[in-house]
Amino acid sequence: MPQLGETVAEGKIVKWFKSAGDAVKPGDNLFEIETDKTSMEVPATSAGTLSEIRFGVGEVAKVGAVVAVISGAGTSPSASPAAAPAKALPPRAAAAPVAAMQAAPTPRTTPLDPFREVRTPERNFGPAKLPGGAFTTPLARRLASERGIDLSRVTGSGPHGRIVASDVERAAPAAPALATGASAAQVKALYTDTPYEEVPLDSMRRTIAKRLIEAKQTIPHFYLTADMDAGRLIAMREEANAAAPKDKDDQPAFKLSLNDFIIKAWAAALQRVPAANAVWAEDRILRFQHSDIGVAVAIEGGLITPVIRNAEAKSLTAISAEMRDLAERARVRKLKPNEYQGGASAISNLGMYGVREFFAIINPPHATILAVGATRRAPIETEDGAVKFISQMTVTLSCDHRVVDGALGGELLAAFKSFVEKPVTALV
Repeated sequence: MPQLGETVAEGKIVKWFKSAGDAVKPGDNLFEIETDKTSMEVPATSAGTLSEIRFGVGEVAKVGAVVAVISGAGTSPSASPAAAPAKALPPRAAAAPVAAMQAAPTPRTTPLDPFREVRTPERNFGPAKLPGGAFTTPLARRLASERGIDLSRVTGSGPHGRIVASDVERAAPAAPALATGASAAQVKALYTDTPYEEVPLDSMRRTIAKRLIEAKQTIPHFYLTADMDAGRLIAMREEANAAAPKDKDDQPAFKLSLNDFIIKAWAAALQRVPAANAVWAEDRILRFQHSDIGVAVAIEGGLITPVIRNAEAKSLTAISAEMRDLAERARVRKLKPNEYQGGASAISNLGMYGVREFFAIINPPHATILAVGATRRAPIETEDGAVKFISQMTVTLSCDHRVVDGALGGELLAAFKSFVEKPVTALV
């Protein structure tokens, strides 16, 4: 299992492109993996025969685990360590097996068990026998422990009645209610007379729940809210889109969104207030030279925050094209880890849903996140005492008080307001 990013420790096998016994060559896609953020295809790095598949579809493997074994070219599957000890091979009859994505496979002395599940070095590799006589796999025991499930009450569907992971998941598909501390059984007991549908948590939703709890419990949030006149920004957007050149099909070369301007203005604000262009790193603060802006994108089952790198140096059309590409690939979970990890700050825009204002939760290790509401017609008093209507936008800045103090957060929000109300200054 390849390294999938600094914060990713495991991946789920969702598809095998090859079967045991198939010939493979470098570059051939072997399997597809899914994490809480993305999915990706993993190619073979060696030529030979796929002699053994150790993790089936739906199983989860830790980073660095041997998921398959490729024997040297010309070697039959039966010559792999899963079938016979190495000393039984005649000299130079076959090359040493090469584990996919790892230098050497874990030795095996028993035939391949198609129901074998995730193996972790800190746990017993063999099936464990329950007092009642049933056997369980390592993954089933781990899931049961995490979910508080009594395995003696679970019926096994594996060979000879062995309890496998899917049996545990069917017994209690929902994880404990992380936000309340109550178990799934305790929560369900409150609704015995109420019809409902149980929706199992996938890896993305589990990660979101874990990170949000971590953020609210460990980050000392405070919030700053400001109203601003977005009239000039809206006018500039309309003028730019109207002036966009047309292609041969009479379609505009670009179409800028309000969010593109907001990204540019936020990047400029972080450059103007560099002390706030920073993240928390436990025993230190990291301050950045460039404005790398994460932008929250809603996808099926959750959200992800792809990052626009060096946003302060990019044109509006470049930001627009990059954001559109990242959002499209995010929705089909095709982003690479380096496209959604890191960043100095983030933007969450719910204005398109008519939300006037909200308070966003900081995405660690970021120290700030900007929550953007919808623009609306609002009356204000002019200097001469008259009343006029403007296109007002309300934004709320969430700050990590360990990095950004109140005055610094106010300075950052004021800088952003100036760029929104005089958008041309963000472009120079």
